[in-house]
Amino acid sequence: MNQPQLISRRFDNFNDEKITTNRLWLKAHIHVVLLLALQGIPFRGHDEKSSSSNRGNFLEFLDVLSMYNDELSKAITKAQKNAKYTSHDIQKQILHVLSVRVKNAIHEEIGVVKYCIIVDEARDESKREQVSIVLRFVDTNGFIQKCFFGFIHVYDTVALTLKDALYSSLAYYNLDVQNIRGQGYDGASNMRGEFNGLQALIIKDCRSAYYVHCFAHRLQMALVAASKNVTPIHQFFDMLTFIVNIVGSSCKLNDELKNAHAYDIAHLIAINELETGHGLNQIGLIKMFSASCMVLLKVMDDGLPSQRADATSVYDEMTSFDFVFILHLMKEIMGITDILCQTLQMESFRVADICKLVEKFYAQDFTRDEKEQLEMQLKHYEYNIVKGPNYNNLAIISELCQWLVKTNKSVTFNLIFRVIALVLTLPVSTATTERSFLEQNGG
Repeated sequence: MNQPQLISRRFDNFNDEKITTNRLWLKAHIHVVLLLALQGIPFRGHDEKSSSSNRGNFLEFLDVLSMYNDELSKAITKAQKNAKYTSHDIQKQILHVLSVRVKNAIHEEIGVVKYCIIVDEARDESKREQVSIVLRFVDTNGFIQKCFFGFIHVYDTVALTLKDALYSSLAYYNLDVQNIRGQGYDGASNMRGEFNGLQALIIKDCRSAYYVHCFAHRLQMALVAASKNVTPIHQFFDMLTFIVNIVGSSCKLNDELKNAHAYDIAHLIAINELETGHGLNQIGLIKMFSASCMVLLKVMDDGLPSQRADATSVYDEMTSFDFVFILHLMKEIMGITDILCQTLQMESFRVADICKLVEKFYAQDFTRDEKEQLEMQLKHYEYNIVKGPNYNNLAIISELCQWLVKTNKSVTFNLIFRVIALVLTLPVSTATTERSFLEQNGG
C-alpha cells in the first residue's frame, strides 16, 4: 500500500512501541512486588477472578496504579492473555531476582569481614522442613548488623543435611566458610550436639566458629528449673498465667482493665500518693493489682457461668496472703537479679586478659607481630582512652565500637578494633531467626 516505506521499518516501529509498553507494565509489577515484600503483606487473594470484589493485594494494587496512569491503563487493556505477567510464577520470579540482589548486597557489605551464622529450624504451613539463616557482623561504621539471609528447605533436620544446605547457600554467594567466627542456635540436640551436632561439624572446618547456646533459652530453662523446684513459686507462676488469660481474654475486659488502672492512677495522683514523670508507672501486676481485682469482680457478677467460676477461683487465690507475699518476694528477687545482670555486663579493662583472649580464641586472626603490637596498643589505649573523659559515657561494648570509628581511633588502634569486632560478632540470642518464621507466617 505504501511502497516507499520498508516492511522492516514497520516491524521496528511496532516492536519499539510494544517494548515500551511491556517495560511500563513490568515496572508496575516490580514496584508492587517490592511494596508487598517490604511490608510483609500477602500477595494472593482467595478469588482472583475478574468478577471478584477483592482479587488480592497484588492485583488490587496494580488496579490502583493504573487508575492514576493512563499509559499503564492502556497497557493493561492491550495486554494479551498470555502476556499479562500476573501469574503466581511471575511473582515468584520477580521475588527471586530481588532476593538474589539483596543477598549479593549483603555479600558486598560483609566482604572479607568475619561473620557469625545464626540458624533455626521449623516447619512451614505445607509441613516442609525449613531453616532460617541470619548473618551477624560488624560493619565498617562499627555497628552490629544482623541480616536475614533467607530460608532453605531441607528434607530432614539431621546435622549433616543442615551443614550441607548451609554451606551450599553461603558458597553460592561467595561467602567463605573460613570467615565464620560464631554460631548461634537453640538447644536442640541436632544443633548443639558436642560430637555430631551442627556446631561440632562446622567447628571441625573452622576452629574459631565458636558456638553460643542462645542466652534467652538458657535463661528461660534456668528460671523454669528453679521455679519447679520450689512448689509455691511454681504454683504462683501457673496462677499468674491463669490471671493474665482471664483478665485479657476479651477486648472488652482489656478495655475495662485499662480504664480501672487509669482511674487508680488519677486517684493516687490527686492525693499525692503517686510520683509522675517519664518512665514511671510502668505496667505490672503490683501496680495493676487493684484494677485486676475490679475486673475479676465484674466478671464474677456479669460473666457467663463458666467465666464466673474461673474468676471466683482466681480472685480468691489472688487475694490470699500467700499469693501477695510471693508477688512482692519475686519483685525483690527480680530486682536483685537485674542488678547482678547489669554488673556482669560492665566493662572491665585488663591488658593481660585481652591478650590471653586473643591467644586462646583468635590466634589465627593475628600474626605473631600483630600480637606483640596489640599489647603495645592496649597499653596506650589504657592511658589515652580508658582514663579519658569520654570513656565512662560508653555503656556497652557496641557503643565503644561505634565511638572508635566515629573518632577515627579505630585506625590508630586498629588491632583493638579487630578484637572488639570479633567479640561483637558472637551471638547471644536466636531471636532474629525466630522472628523470621513469625513474619513469614503473618505473626
